[in-house]
Amino acid sequence: MGFRVLGWMTSVTLAFTASLALAQEESDNQVAAMTDWSVFEGDSPRECWAVTTYKESVNTKEGRVVAVTRGDILLMVFYRPEAGVAGQLAFTGGYPFAKGSTVNVKIKDAEFELFTEGEWAWPATVQDDAKIITAMKRGADAILTAQSSRGTTTKDTFSLFGFTAALDDAEARCK
Repeated sequence: MGFRVLGWMTSVTLAFTASLALAQEESDNQVAAMTDWSVFEGDSPRECWAVTTYKESVNTKEGRVVAVTRGDILLMVFYRPEAGVAGQLAFTGGYPFAKGSTVNVKIKDAEFELFTEGEWAWPATVQDDAKIITAMKRGADAILTAQSSRGTTTKDTFSLFGFTAALDDAEARCK
């Protein structure tokens, strides 16, 4: 199916980004916390998401570790019942990704690919979402490696402790 709902995702990304940023700034939208994951719930449109931030981040350029300034670095799975979105994985690296690049996701011995647009990345298909989410439920951490538009390679490690409970909670809230 190629870039799944790419046009829809672009507009949803803008709205989702705004609501996610607002939800994180205003903790009253946070409805649960499970170890390293949190659950947020929003209205208008109705949406629920499980989200976490990185535990470790290494940025390299030309083989050397470098200090860089990045925005929010988040891994999430969201539900938006009115749009038929149920369990879509999304990642924002806190910078614009290199054009045409992909993000590598490594969970245990399994590797997956996310497609990028702007500062967001997500799986190409609903089936890919399901495969990655299944691996996340079985893993201890997820390592996401990406390339910024400035040529920096980023390697972000996310804890998966509490993921399954947060995912189940978000899904139950937005059925």
